[in-house]
Amino acid sequence: MSVDLNHTIVPSRDKETSAKFLADILGLTAGAQWGPFVPVETANGVTLDYMDVQEVRPNHYCFIVTEPEFDTIFDRIRVQGLDYWADPGHNKPGEINHLFGGRGVYFDDPDGHNMEVITQPYA
Repeated sequence: MSVDLNHTIVPSRDKETSAKFLADILGLTAGAQWGPFVPVETANGVTLDYMDVQEVRPNHYCFIVTEPEFDTIFDRIRVQGLDYWADPGHNKPGEINHLFGGRGVYFDDPDGHNMEVITQPYA
């Protein structure tokens, strides 16, 4: 049996703003609202369905990208003046990591979700 992740709900205070933020950083498109959701679809068909909620409990979301895509995304992070870190605990500000021969960076979205972009999967 093959099991794939199809979608996940991302709680937010403003689903349009948060979906557009992530889509812009990653070079994706925020889709049209569908029911209570604003979807952002990744290349492997998984959607992050942003939904407005009263209280957001931040989560972690990780995206694997190519080296050239990382360069573009990292440039967008810096151009927007976003804080970024080399680690999930935000103890290494202004740095990226080089785990498993790749590169990785963490940044927060408008709702405090801990977003991560990596070029190599973790072993």
